[in-house]
Amino acid sequence: MTKKLYSPVLAALLLLGAATPWAAQAQTASSTAQAAPLYMALGEKSGITLLTDDFVNRLKTDARLAPAFKDANDKNLKLMLAQQFCKLSGGPCVYEGADMKSAHASMDITKTDFNALVEVLQASMDARGIPFTAQNQLLALLAPMHRDVITVK
Repeated sequence: MTKKLYSPVLAALLLLGAATPWAAQAQTASSTAQAAPLYMALGEKSGITLLTDDFVNRLKTDARLAPAFKDANDKNLKLMLAQQFCKLSGGPCVYEGADMKSAHASMDITKTDFNALVEVLQASMDARGIPFTAQNQLLALLAPMHRDVITVK
């Protein structure tokens, strides 16, 4: 049996771009006790750092996405992703990067690109042994960002 990339609920969130109140609440580290278990499931700061290292390395070698990341500053990209994942998961981090709309405005990112990136992120989470439920939780927190990241309609 082939493992699904994400649950049907998450797929609906990605397709509909549901910005639900619970997703917005989870973005604030101190807003909910539910976020801390996700931070722990991701391996806390050290685990998130390893995850983002693996994720960026995979992005740079994925045939679909490598051209978009060939000139990226790997160190900065890994740092910004780690900060973002840490904050979203309820960790004690502060995200110091640009907002998603500004950061991606000139990149002409399609839904296909976005979905490929989600697949690569899941492969990285699988490689790190992150439980499937935690993977879905992180993806659900990231899903509403697609509105600001996808610039080609």
